[in-house]
Amino acid sequence: MAKEKDQNTKDKNLLICFLWNFSAELKLILMALLVLCTLATLLPFIPSSFSISASELRFCISRIAASDAANSTSSLAVTVVEKPEVDNGVTKHQLTDKAESDRGVIKRPLTEQPVLNNGVIKRSFTGYGWAAYNFVLMNAYRGGANTFAVIGLSSKPLHVYAHPSYRCEWVPANQSDNRIVTDGNKILTDWGYGRVYTTVVVNCTFPSTINTKNSGGTLLLHATTGDTDRNITDSIPVLTETANAVDFDLYDSNRRREKYDYLYCGSSLYGNLSPQRVREWIAYHARFFGERSHFVLHDAGGIQEEVLEVLRPWIELGRVTVHDIRDQERFDGYYHNQFMVVNDCLHRYRFEAKWIFFFDVDEFIYVPPKNTISSVMESLEEYSQFTIEQMPMSSQLCFSGDGPARTYRKWGFEKLAYRDVKKVPRRDRKYAVQPRNVFATGVHMSQNLQGKTYHKAEGKIRYFHYHGSISQRREPCRHLFNGTRIVFDNNPYVLDTTMRDIGLAVKTFEIRTIGDRLLRTRQ
Repeated sequence: MAKEKDQNTKDKNLLICFLWNFSAELKLILMALLVLCTLATLLPFIPSSFSISASELRFCISRIAASDAANSTSSLAVTVVEKPEVDNGVTKHQLTDKAESDRGVIKRPLTEQPVLNNGVIKRSFTGYGWAAYNFVLMNAYRGGANTFAVIGLSSKPLHVYAHPSYRCEWVPANQSDNRIVTDGNKILTDWGYGRVYTTVVVNCTFPSTINTKNSGGTLLLHATTGDTDRNITDSIPVLTETANAVDFDLYDSNRRREKYDYLYCGSSLYGNLSPQRVREWIAYHARFFGERSHFVLHDAGGIQEEVLEVLRPWIELGRVTVHDIRDQERFDGYYHNQFMVVNDCLHRYRFEAKWIFFFDVDEFIYVPPKNTISSVMESLEEYSQFTIEQMPMSSQLCFSGDGPARTYRKWGFEKLAYRDVKKVPRRDRKYAVQPRNVFATGVHMSQNLQGKTYHKAEGKIRYFHYHGSISQRREPCRHLFNGTRIVFDNNPYVLDTTMRDIGLAVKTFEIRTIGDRLLRTRQ
């Protein structure tokens, strides 16, 4: 009994020592339990409208950070980003995202795009703002003595649910000269087709000539969200002119000296394109438009190495320019942001061509034998724009009049000779413009121009459309026919040998111009 009593006494002493040694920790635990119980008791009495979201917390933090940056910096900050070269000699322009607006700090992007050894110009896209950026800059161009065009993307929900606005400011390089500010005219060109992003062209027209002394300066775009909750303005340097860089004679209509008669602005090329179809398309149109023409192609992932090999002879001759725009894929816009791409092309080459054509690489422009492309364009000079009627061709039905063996050796536009004659209310048209008269453009026509538009040119110029044939890396002939009128899948077709009859002349032109280096091109 005595031993058992001594054991109980030891246990009690051990418990007392344990509680004494950990008394501080036990107090904290009891206090935490008390707080939790108190909150649980008061929670039902807190109004349901009282809440703080994660986005609001991030917004508050970013505002504090931006304010600190503005207070600590009063000078113009310049960020230079090195552009490493990749294996094929193309300079990689890194995409710079402004996840936070630079309040009081202006970062100047590099706007020059070098032409590399293989003739490809690498392009960059710079985002400013948050999540779906307030503005994604592609580039800006001078459009005259007192006007500029800024091309980029912006959050589509912002333009649908808020009232974003733009102001343009010219900052002279000479600090003794006054800054000039004007309202920017916003043009939304994609007809509501935009997805997360919509294409925006901002026209900045100042009341007088800008940079009259040719001493240089910087154009700033002040992009305001117009959001009732967070009306934020991002100040974006979009264009920098160095001293003596502006040729004002270029903007004098009395001294027009365009480099090209005709320039082609292509939409975004994507997917697994057929090298042979691209070969046929470029050879045909290089002959059709003549030596005073140029072709601008935009690679959104479709110009793979085999396609580039087909284009390389024409690049070396100075007939083709390729822009690498693959970085735009991260900004989810309509059809690989083709509205932004064609507007950039319009303003980039605005003063280099009399006419700019907009159509696709599965479409072939055609002028009847009684006319030439020069005579047609001369007859349409009074118009700022004209549309071109479509001749829809089958991309799988081939004419076998020469026998199957010879048919398969012919080019695509020679053997795909059946035209769809089903009556429909309307078909898509393509178009050409006199670029000096156009402020912004679209895919099938421009709605932002000065001057007249002509819609009845079908007797003078048309285009043959082989829909989808460019993205099929195989023999296009799925079915062979020998009749002049057929019905396939309940759709009527007629034999049209217009393009077929030109095939030999195009092949001869290619051999004479670039030699036989493309004879082994694969589908």
